[in-house]
Amino acid sequence: MARSGNKAAVVLCMDVGFAMSNSFPGEESPFELAKKVMTMFVQRQVFAESKDEIALVLFGTDGTENALAHKDQYQNITVHRHLMLPDFDLLEDIESRIQPGSQQADFLDALVVCMDVIQQETVGKKFEKRHIEVFTDLSSPFSKDQLDAIIHNLKKSSITLQFFLPFPIGKEDGTGDGGDGNLRSDHHGPSFPLKEITEQQKEGIRMVKRVMMALEGEDGLDEIYSFSESLRQLCVFKKIEKSSMAWPCQLTIGSNLSIRIVAYKSIQQGTAKKSWTVVDARTLKKEDIRKETIYCLNDDDETEVPKEDTIQGFRYGSDIIPFSKVDEEQMKYKSEGKCFSVLGFCRSSQIHRKYYMGNQVLKVFAAKDDEAAAVALSSLIHALDELDMVAIVRYAYAKNSNPQVGVAFPYIKDTYECLVYVQLPFMEDLRQYMFPSLKNNKKFIPTEAQLSAVDALIDSMSLVKEDEEEGRIEDLFPNTKIPNPQFQRLFQCLLCRALHPQKPLPAIQQHILNMLDPPTEVTARCQIPLSKIKTLFPLTEAIKKKDQVTAQDIFQDNHEEGPTSKKLKTEEGDAHFSLSSLAEGRVTRVGSVNPAENFRTLVRQKTASFEEASHQLINHIEQFLDTNETPYFMKSMDCIKAFREEAIQCSEEQRFNDFLKALREKVESKQLNHFWEIVFQDGITLITKDEASGSSVTAEEAQKFLAPKEKPSEDAAAALEEGGDVDDLLDLI
Repeated sequence: MARSGNKAAVVLCMDVGFAMSNSFPGEESPFELAKKVMTMFVQRQVFAESKDEIALVLFGTDGTENALAHKDQYQNITVHRHLMLPDFDLLEDIESRIQPGSQQADFLDALVVCMDVIQQETVGKKFEKRHIEVFTDLSSPFSKDQLDAIIHNLKKSSITLQFFLPFPIGKEDGTGDGGDGNLRSDHHGPSFPLKEITEQQKEGIRMVKRVMMALEGEDGLDEIYSFSESLRQLCVFKKIEKSSMAWPCQLTIGSNLSIRIVAYKSIQQGTAKKSWTVVDARTLKKEDIRKETIYCLNDDDETEVPKEDTIQGFRYGSDIIPFSKVDEEQMKYKSEGKCFSVLGFCRSSQIHRKYYMGNQVLKVFAAKDDEAAAVALSSLIHALDELDMVAIVRYAYAKNSNPQVGVAFPYIKDTYECLVYVQLPFMEDLRQYMFPSLKNNKKFIPTEAQLSAVDALIDSMSLVKEDEEEGRIEDLFPNTKIPNPQFQRLFQCLLCRALHPQKPLPAIQQHILNMLDPPTEVTARCQIPLSKIKTLFPLTEAIKKKDQVTAQDIFQDNHEEGPTSKKLKTEEGDAHFSLSSLAEGRVTRVGSVNPAENFRTLVRQKTASFEEASHQLINHIEQFLDTNETPYFMKSMDCIKAFREEAIQCSEEQRFNDFLKALREKVESKQLNHFWEIVFQDGITLITKDEASGSSVTAEEAQKFLAPKEKPSEDAAAALEEGGDVDDLLDLI
């Protein structure tokens, strides 16, 4: 298909003559295959939001509609659609309105009509490329009287040409070659049986080769595709085309050195375009829906409050701090303007990969046509490279943007050199976790055989294939060429709903599911190492640990017999007592060393009331959370679990539920989201009425309470954090 790049004018030229409908039993006709190829090409252009304009010319139609038709010339050729941006109307035309004709037409005459469409409809428009794509089975007779003139005009007008045929062709002769090494065997459709090619088609193949060789030499033969090959290449939706806008700034080092630079986005995390809107379900028009927001007092009359009488409030704990519009404006972080200022330098080894963050990577070049800037920046880049150093940079996109701290690496290639900027974290961005060392436990030390087996597995799963003889390295999993499966699925569903509003959405296509599978070669290669791993690391059934031995178990009289209910009550009540707890002496309050056990002791021995004991426990929990350290978080979890268990036993479920609700508000106000993640993982939620009769909380409500609240949309968050990006430069201008 037409190569991606600058704006192009593309004419799709399709043969709809009666011969295109011929097919063998159980196979799709060339007419249907051609429509499939065109549909996939156009839908890629639509979802990529391409600026290319597309026209559609049909030849072999029953009627004639083109500007060159005169008497018996250029008959049975119809310009179905003139040059314009592709849309769903064009897709619908291709799918349902284009029908086979009962005539035949000269494909060279159709080429002339396509050339005329391009020449007439590109006047006054700027197109970098002009392109014609011909879909035919070459069964129609043609006249080569004007062949030289056609080739001359194609070259003169810089019009490129591609042919799409039902069969692959060879480069050596004019009859076709089913063994073309450039074609893979996993075609999406049947190849046209070469032995059934007619003499007319053989003559057509020779003519197509002659035209393509005259236009582009030997390379022209690479622009002749089979329908099957095209379907394989077009099965993936095209990515949205975006051009990176230049971001001009000054790179400053200290107060005396300034270098004019421009930065471009090299990598940016892709996000699906948020184009959802609310429409009337019957008319499907946005204009028929009007959204109104009103504010009311929380009183019996629900008195309406004018919007101008409301202000924003920031919730801090249980208090609401009011902020007026003026306060909000003054509260914003404001810098002096855009900047790219070097704060200092350090060894590249000091910047670990784990600290890379942000959603974009910038490449920084010297300003265009500024020789002094080019020399200065080049000197800096080469000095950093030779010394194995990097620059630590303060970056601000614009005056109203939040500043960042990042690292600038030297990047030197054969054709260009630049600095590569990556954002680094602030203190609040880091998450500290403490885990015990595996080396301290002999059970976790692997044997030499186990280490060797894992090494062999890693080697067998290498995604890099090296050819030592040719010195070539092949990437078996080129992730930069793999489209995002989420986008592919979204486009698939949008296309189905646009063309077939009443049909259910289709299943996920298999090629989408296969995108992130390991390469077949790697899967086959790792089978033997995996079997060895299975042998050396056997799975054993985990046996439930014995219940903790309690003081009651140790000192009880095994010969004493009594009522079963009394015995069960004693065991249940003393389940958490141990020799260590007895050694602590009498517990009179909840301490900070072992608060959970102290709480249980106070409650079960009734040394203090449940209210008093729980109050002491809650105080310790809040103190632990204020430290904002993982070990104390785990201690808090032990306290919460003990509180919950004893609340159920003592019918104090409401007290625990009130505590947990207040705890969540405290966690949110202090932004301790990582602590709530631990609560979520352990499943510590409200006590339900299934667990205690005094509770009114259902299981569904408890599960809903535990779930994390929805985060703001990615677009909104990005706007708050970044305040704009390089692509938004024109909006600010």
